[in-house]
Amino acid sequence: MTEIKEAKAPLAKATNNAVAEKKKPQTMKDYVNVMMPEIKKALPNTITPERFTRIVLSAISNNKQLQQCTPTSFLAGMMNAAQLGLEPNTPLGQAYLIPYKNKGTLEAQFQIGYKGLIDLAYRSGQVKTIYAEEVCENDEFEYELGLNPKLVHKPAVKDRGDVIYYYAVFKLVNGGEGFSVMSMDDVKKHMNRFSKAAQAGFSPWQTNFDEMAKKTVIKKVLKYAPLSTDIMRKIAEDETIKSDLSADMTLVNDEVEYVDVVDEETGEVVNE
Repeated sequence: MTEIKEAKAPLAKATNNAVAEKKKPQTMKDYVNVMMPEIKKALPNTITPERFTRIVLSAISNNKQLQQCTPTSFLAGMMNAAQLGLEPNTPLGQAYLIPYKNKGTLEAQFQIGYKGLIDLAYRSGQVKTIYAEEVCENDEFEYELGLNPKLVHKPAVKDRGDVIYYYAVFKLVNGGEGFSVMSMDDVKKHMNRFSKAAQAGFSPWQTNFDEMAKKTVIKKVLKYAPLSTDIMRKIAEDETIKSDLSADMTLVNDEVEYVDVVDEETGEVVNE
C-alpha cells in the first residue's frame, strides 16, 4: 500500500497544482484539459497529446453516460489508456471506456480491445507472431491436445457457414509456441459471466462481437505464454475501474466489487 501511495503522489500533486491554478473544473472536458500535462508525459511517441485529447473528448461527446461518470474513474481510465498507448473508443478497437454503476455510483471501466491486446503482446519484444481466427461450420478444422498438440484449419472457399469455434496462436522469438481453442458456446458463457455490459447497445460485445471473442481466446492463450511480469501487469488492466491516479496505473487497485451496466439513452440499469 505504501508503494502505491508513493507512486501516485507526484501525479496527484501535479493534478492538484494544475486545478489550483485554474478555475475549478465544471465538466469532464475541463478535467481532461487540466490533465493535459500528465497525458503528455504518459503517451508514447506514436500518439500525439492533441490527437489523444481529441479522441477522449469525442468519446465523451458520443456517450452521454460517460459525461456523468465520476471524474476520478474517467480520468483513471483515460490515464490507463494513455500509459498503455491505446486509443480508447475509436474504430481501431484498441481500448474502451464504458460506463457502469459500481456499488450504485456511475463510473467508467477501462477495457482493452482485441487489437490493443495484440499491440501489447508485440510490444513485449518476446512475441514473434500472435493472432486469432474464427472457424466456420464448413471449414476443415482439427485440433488435438496432449503431448503432441496439433491444430489444422483450412477455411472453406465459399459458403463457410456459421462460426462454431475461435482459436488463438502465438509464437515466441525464442521458438516457443502455443494455441487455445474456444467453442462459440464457451465464448458466450464467458461473455455472460464476465461482462455485465454484454447486452447493452454500446458494448463492444454488441458492436464488435468477433473481435471481443478473439480477444477472449487471446487472453486465454497468453496465460500459457512465458511473458514478462510487466506485460502481464498491463494486460491485467483490462476490465478495471479505478478512482486514484498514479504515474503507474498498474499499481492502483481495481475497485470493482459489483457492477451494473447502464443504458446509454435512459440511464437505467439494464442487467439483472
